[in-house]
Amino acid sequence: MTENLILQDGGLMLCKTKVLVIDDDMNICELIRLYLEKEGFEVMTVYNGIKAIEAFKGFTPNIIVLDIMLPGIDGWQVCREVRKLSSIPIIMLTAKGETFDKVLGLELGADDYMVKPFEPKELVARVKAVLRRYEHKEPDTQEIVFPNLVINKSNYIVKVNGKELELPPKELELLYFLASNSNKVFTREQLLEHVWGFDFFGDSRTVDVHVKRLREKIELENQVWQLKTVWGVGYKFEVK
Repeated sequence: MTENLILQDGGLMLCKTKVLVIDDDMNICELIRLYLEKEGFEVMTVYNGIKAIEAFKGFTPNIIVLDIMLPGIDGWQVCREVRKLSSIPIIMLTAKGETFDKVLGLELGADDYMVKPFEPKELVARVKAVLRRYEHKEPDTQEIVFPNLVINKSNYIVKVNGKELELPPKELELLYFLASNSNKVFTREQLLEHVWGFDFFGDSRTVDVHVKRLREKIELENQVWQLKTVWGVGYKFEVK
């Protein structure tokens, strides 16, 4: 889907899906632009982190392809600033391929991660896949309530003992998924599929890192619920 229906002057009209590409390498930006425009996308390219924030506000893209190493401010900070304003999809595109960098990007709210050098056709396929997942998110209120725990996926709020916690998007989404399927065991691969999406080619250790950090933030003594490891299998949100 590279077009959207929008209301204008009392009628519906087609509008191209807009992609904001942020990379300090002009050649890479041009390559991505050519491939995306061939598929019917409207593309804006930016080479500076500070200008990227301005472009995001003015261009109002449907998805962002974001490099990490940028002049001005880096891609991590751009991702943080965008997430303060919007939940639109972000694909991180960088030469850094270490697990730490991938986990950090996903924790900051990125939806996918590609490592340079990359195949342009694969990037286009990932843009389409991430957009499909985003467009099919449930629009209604999504809130789960347990004793001393509230998880609201609509406005990304978690409260423990009445105190609101700041959780990275993927931590909250992982917690919400497990809690909405309480007492059911999921393997790491199943959690990657359901929370990060079919097209995420990540290490299963990503799940372990997120569960560990969630436990540090939400687990309390003598609760009727807990994030439990099922050794040799995976994890579950156990409700006693």
